[in-house]
Amino acid sequence: MANLAEAAPSPLAPISFNPVAPSLVPMTDAVTVPEGYTAKVLISWGDSITKEPHWDTVSAMDEATQLHCYGANTDGMHYFPLPGLAGNRRGLLVSNSEYCDPPLVNNISPAADYAKASITLEMVRAQQAAHGVNIVGIEKKHNQWSVNRNWPLNRRITGNTPCRISGPAAGHALMKTAADPSGKKVLGTLNNCAHGYTPWGTYLACEENWNGYFSNETGDVVGELDIDRKFNILKGQTRYGVVKGGFGYRWHEVDERFRVDLHPNEPNRFGWVVEIDPTNPWSTPVKRTAMGRMKHEGAQVVIDRYNNIAFYMGDDERNEYIYKFVCAKKWSGNPQATDPNMLDQGTLYVARFNADSSGEWLPLVWGENGLTPENGFGSQAEVLIKTRQAADRLGATMMDRPEWGAAHPVTGEIYMTLTNNSRRGNTPASSNNVDGTSNAGSSNPPVDSANPRPDNDYGHIIRWREDNADVRATGFSWDIFVRCGDKVSAKALGSSYDSTGSDSYKGAINGDDYGAPDGLWFDRDGRLWIQTDQQGDAKGDWINIGGNVMMCADPATGETKRFLTSPPNCEVTGVVTTPDGRSMFVGIQHPGEDWRINFTDNSSWPDNGFNGPTTFTGTSVSKPRSSVIVITKDDGGVVGT
Repeated sequence: MANLAEAAPSPLAPISFNPVAPSLVPMTDAVTVPEGYTAKVLISWGDSITKEPHWDTVSAMDEATQLHCYGANTDGMHYFPLPGLAGNRRGLLVSNSEYCDPPLVNNISPAADYAKASITLEMVRAQQAAHGVNIVGIEKKHNQWSVNRNWPLNRRITGNTPCRISGPAAGHALMKTAADPSGKKVLGTLNNCAHGYTPWGTYLACEENWNGYFSNETGDVVGELDIDRKFNILKGQTRYGVVKGGFGYRWHEVDERFRVDLHPNEPNRFGWVVEIDPTNPWSTPVKRTAMGRMKHEGAQVVIDRYNNIAFYMGDDERNEYIYKFVCAKKWSGNPQATDPNMLDQGTLYVARFNADSSGEWLPLVWGENGLTPENGFGSQAEVLIKTRQAADRLGATMMDRPEWGAAHPVTGEIYMTLTNNSRRGNTPASSNNVDGTSNAGSSNPPVDSANPRPDNDYGHIIRWREDNADVRATGFSWDIFVRCGDKVSAKALGSSYDSTGSDSYKGAINGDDYGAPDGLWFDRDGRLWIQTDQQGDAKGDWINIGGNVMMCADPATGETKRFLTSPPNCEVTGVVTTPDGRSMFVGIQHPGEDWRINFTDNSSWPDNGFNGPTTFTGTSVSKPRSSVIVITKDDGGVVGT
């Protein structure tokens, strides 16, 4: 019998808070936490991180203002504490600003008018500045957390910040553009979703839905006369979801580098893990190509007992794959003595999950397993630029949107959220083409042991342990930690789906219901924190589950309690605590999303004041704003106990 992934132990202290009720219709336009806890706004989109003025939310955002203000739609985050006990009161909060809502940025309503507005480069520059990474000094004084706007390390990294390209793909012909004939420099990092951090003290921003900013307006590669090269370029754009119009940002209309029919190599310079030194304001962000190109959701680090280092990553799209990158060099234990290019040498693997609860890590190494010139891979650089196509060739297991990973602080057991997959079990059945010619997210894979539900609306969480607890192992054992969903009611499977594996969408949760798991994080005591990303309006499939939440789970027993509910139409994303566990930072992304006529149609949070004062000084809330909140226990105890 196969050895299932061994469950991590229960937390050091019990999860003893009383869970909050779900936020059902009519939803509460606030963050709610259990009795005995307080949640307050720490920083919001448009709050200045310098002594320059805060953004006046009544007005459109402009580039100059956004460059000194906290970015839009906060996502993954990490807290870098000061050394020693001071770290519980002072440190750097580093966070991603994943994307922006163009009409909110440019002050256009109703929302539909953005598509027909006269777009200008100034409008686009403001949007690009709203993307990227925030490095912000925060401190606790008189028992209250606040932003230190005088901290010299405060800075923004945006969609136009110069970045360096490093690793095997740096300088390759597919990375070169007219603006950068070296293939080693690129402007900006975009759509950073989840994140990672390294033991040597750097932050990893992970580029996810970068394809949505690009457009192929003609369906061609202008000026390319070689038919084979043109076919391969267009095939690569299709595999990564680069299409005409993108996601409707319209940047390509005034910023030509986003026209991929004119600049076909520009998208190859996105989809990477970006390493940032938060303590050096003069440092240049580095895109680490050895870690592969995909829609990176995050990069979860594990150091094993042999001091080997691995990073676990999901490619967040339907039917994509789970990866790990193993550094060639071991961890020395000394950040100052660490090779600054640790992430440039190592092996990238993709996962195959077997039906007997075993798994294999398949190496994405040029010259092996069909990754050869005759199959379109001329070098290791091409394997990495075409990571998805390489994984297709190796026959990796297509997953239900792999998102955040989390590692247990003691065992190193890895958990990963699989948010949903509306194409799983759909007919006619199909798989990603081995030659890499599939359209992104277009296949209809049958159910399998690791993805057992057709039309997987509510998602699940998978976990695994490496053989011999060695991150270099090419084998692992796995099981499913939880199938999410609604235990109260069932819904019918769509007529186009194969009913194999159908469980009427019933959740199998030991505790409070939730669905669409996304953010995932273990605290120092072994509590598993789970954040969700569904519609957030408590309607339809979510009428019983309610809006988005953050849950707290015991990894040994599976007992799960609802710790936080959020404002309407938002996503709960990003969580970290101070070293003592007594202050928790949580992201609330895109509150009030999907508004149509007025900016505050769905939410007026956080400036409605439900979670404490903000920098807003007007009398009527003008726009909802993504924010970071800080949660503390009223008795000063550890959050989650």
